[in-house]
Amino acid sequence: MPAKRNAFVLISGFLLLVPPPAIAGGNADCLPCHADKGATISRKGKTISLYVDAGKLALSAHGALECVSCHEGFNPSELPHAKKIRAVNCLSCHDGEQFAHFSQSVHGALKGGAAAACSDCHSTHAVVKVTAETAEARKLFALTTCSRCHAAEEARFMASDHGAALASGVKGAPTCIDCHDEHNVKMRSDSTAQTSHSNVVAMCLRCHLDNTDVRVKVGPSAGFISSYEKSIHARSVRNGNTAAATCVDCHGSHEMRKGVNPASNVARKNIAATCGRCHKDVLAEYRGSIHGTSFASGVGASATCTDCHGEHNILSPADAGSPTAAKNLSAQVCSPCHASVRLTRKFGMASDRFQSFSDSYHGLAGRAGSVEVANCASCHGVHDIKPSTDSTSRISAKNLAKTCGTCHPGANANFTKGAVHVIATARNDSILYLVSTGYILLIAVVIGGMMLHNLLDFVRKSRRQLMYRRGLLERTHVGHRLYLRMSLGERIQHGTLALSFITLVVTGFALKFPDAWWVAPIGEISPLMFAARGILHRTAAVLLVLAGLYHCYYVLNVPRGKQLLRDLMPVPGDLRDAVAVMKYNLGFTSGKPAFGRFSYIEKSEYWALVWGTIVMGLTGVILWFDNTFLGLLTKLWWDVARTVHYYEAWLATLAIIVWHFYFVIFNPDSYPLNLAFWKGTLTEEEMGEEHPLELEEIQRKRALAEKSESM
Repeated sequence: MPAKRNAFVLISGFLLLVPPPAIAGGNADCLPCHADKGATISRKGKTISLYVDAGKLALSAHGALECVSCHEGFNPSELPHAKKIRAVNCLSCHDGEQFAHFSQSVHGALKGGAAAACSDCHSTHAVVKVTAETAEARKLFALTTCSRCHAAEEARFMASDHGAALASGVKGAPTCIDCHDEHNVKMRSDSTAQTSHSNVVAMCLRCHLDNTDVRVKVGPSAGFISSYEKSIHARSVRNGNTAAATCVDCHGSHEMRKGVNPASNVARKNIAATCGRCHKDVLAEYRGSIHGTSFASGVGASATCTDCHGEHNILSPADAGSPTAAKNLSAQVCSPCHASVRLTRKFGMASDRFQSFSDSYHGLAGRAGSVEVANCASCHGVHDIKPSTDSTSRISAKNLAKTCGTCHPGANANFTKGAVHVIATARNDSILYLVSTGYILLIAVVIGGMMLHNLLDFVRKSRRQLMYRRGLLERTHVGHRLYLRMSLGERIQHGTLALSFITLVVTGFALKFPDAWWVAPIGEISPLMFAARGILHRTAAVLLVLAGLYHCYYVLNVPRGKQLLRDLMPVPGDLRDAVAVMKYNLGFTSGKPAFGRFSYIEKSEYWALVWGTIVMGLTGVILWFDNTFLGLLTKLWWDVARTVHYYEAWLATLAIIVWHFYFVIFNPDSYPLNLAFWKGTLTEEEMGEEHPLELEEIQRKRALAEKSESM
């Protein structure tokens, strides 16, 4: 029984000795009543047990304390005490910063109902000293404690990969307090909460990026995980966009599962639906597309959101580094599937679509860095891609002209007459196949013949020059006169032609092969020069045409030009000379045929130049004014012009290198360079070697003139 103390009380003049009121002084005073398992109290219609297990109390973290250390505020007039006493205030002892946060937490500040008290988590008399336990024990304690109120969340968590790892004892596996904290639990809507929209990424990365115990157990690399921080989603979050996706928006919160789990939000079959939570309009378009319908029908290899946009490092299409940026989309997004031999064979798709696009004007301009030229999405759409057989498709026969018209104003039906993806094979496009094959054969025969001709010429002349050096053959004595080969006007024409031709060759092939080893560095050294390739090419073309027009005037109106044209006209003797030179170079004859002002060598080159200039000029105009000529000629014949322009460029370039450069540079009789293009004259020795008949005619006329003067 509680100890008693006597007290003196004065009543009506009488001094009486009466017993004092009973006050509990320690556990021994309280437990005799509270050890009764049947002791209860009714409060607000609920029966509350007053039973205290003395054994558990002794083992608890508070076992050394007296009941009155926590239970205060007894009324001395009541025995043993009032039914309602002052509520226990744990913070009167636990007053550190960590516990002070509790009053500001969602549990401590909860209104409209009973707040979660300390005893709801730590119990009343069987308090466990959690701080003395291992981290794993604390995690399990927290899970068990939280589940008393949050059973639904606990069930979802335990079914997740986090919960499975925790149940398996995996080091570093999270539990409730790792994400929500212990005493400072706050609603996600609170901007200071770990789980708030602005902080949740940092919370996830604290384990998945910074915790080595976790890092060694997850598949994705640190670079992949951290790449989210560079994404459009992360940037939007940092800019205060509360609708931007964070980790939990895609992976889930309590139900997080790895992507290999079919039930995961980020499993391949669920990705579109997950992204569609934010991108509802896009999801609707995708589900109606060929990719979406194929995926829904069970074709798991069909493209879904992450195949095109990436996973963590999702960038805006306006970002130059994004795979969906205009200049990257075709090569980085469409090509991996549509140029894949494995996928195209498996699903019966054409495997050459990307290559044909890459070789087209659009593809070349895109590879060169143009962000305005059409890419795959410009014609096929973005999320609403459909096959050409679908009447609602952008590339269906009835819609194709309209699609082309988005970039080519005024596009008509002729724009659609011809293959879009040009593939010059007999099966795909017989006309282009015949043109390209014919040119390839022509190049092989003409350039091959030139190389054989020049090789034999080089060997014969080299042997003769070697005999001169060794004294085995004496040079014929010649005079020291200089003979006019090219007038100043002709040299200017030649220089203009050379400058424009070389510029056309360099810029033309730079446009055709923007990734070539000699082209790509230009873009790195001078992006402006790289971007100016097209302008330089067209400028040089105009200069070449103007030079050609002036040359026409020159050979038709100027006396020297008229004579030049007459001397360059082919004659039957040219063919005999070519055969005679071949016999001489092969050693069948000992004498080389004598040439006049122009041999079959110069004549063939001149007329090939005339032909090439006309062909390149006409096809170049067609390519330059594409909108006009696509509408007039149809796309098929525009493609023919483009094919002719390309192969004619190869033929002309190789002919100049193999034929012209040989005779004016590498020819042993002219090496290291024939300077007639610069000085305009040839020596008498050069005239005797290359143009002996012209030299004889000049000398004959000079002798007659001298004779007439002496008379």
